[in-house]
Amino acid sequence: MKLLKQVYYFLIYTNLLIAGAAIAQCALTYLFFDAPFDYPIIMVEGAATLLLYNFSMLLSKPRNPQKSIYKRTRWIFRNEWLLWLNNGIGFIVLVYAVFHIHLYSLFILTGIGVISVAYSVPIIPHKGKWVGFRQLPGMKIFHIALVWTLSSVCLPIFEMHLDGLTVDLHLFRTLFVLKFIFLLICTLPFDIRDIQQDSYYHLKTIPNMIGADRAILLCYALLITHSTIVLLSDIQFNVQMGILTTNLLIAVVLKQVVFRNANRYHYAFLLDFALIAQFLIVYLFL
Repeated sequence: MKLLKQVYYFLIYTNLLIAGAAIAQCALTYLFFDAPFDYPIIMVEGAATLLLYNFSMLLSKPRNPQKSIYKRTRWIFRNEWLLWLNNGIGFIVLVYAVFHIHLYSLFILTGIGVISVAYSVPIIPHKGKWVGFRQLPGMKIFHIALVWTLSSVCLPIFEMHLDGLTVDLHLFRTLFVLKFIFLLICTLPFDIRDIQQDSYYHLKTIPNMIGADRAILLCYALLITHSTIVLLSDIQFNVQMGILTTNLLIAVVLKQVVFRNANRYHYAFLLDFALIAQFLIVYLFL
């Protein structure tokens, strides 16, 4: 159990968990369309996500990391060499992969990267100063969900189109909506957990604006909405069953673990595992 816990924290601290989640969500798109995996696109997704999250971490490095109240911050910058090693490996993988995708897909990827960086980099005028998307009231989770949906749905589908594969536009629209809602579900608990921290940094997130209890109800409402759309859609039956099974597991984890232990900082990261579990469960159902 101790080893499992150490691995769990290692995956979180190094951002390898979130990179794995990005890979899984990208690969899931190919299951939806019953198409073969495009490994260069999947590699781009994982490497780019790792680099962007590491970049965000470096950008927010406190003046004295070892005095931070957060164990994660202390661990990361105590082992900063590992962060740079991950960046090096991620950069090599990304460079290799981009030479195996279409040029137009690279343009799309660049656009998504710019939007991603805008999360933290102050490029938007707001109330007389320049801010990133995370500083805009209520925008934080929507920005994250949009970036992930663009990269894990639009990018692989665009590459499929360039490869000459037929893309069902109705299925594409359905998947876009489902992915966006699912990512809101998996992101909102982090903002609920971080209410006090976000208040300290003057970030107006959805939970800050409506309160933790209403935000929890919103999370369940989104889960019900997502499940309803899945049931009413014309996606493959096995895919439907895999997604609904995942939603049921997420509902249990939210109720019994995440929301019941709001003071346990790292329990919310189980939602990152949910992004991987969704792919694995759907894959097993097929």
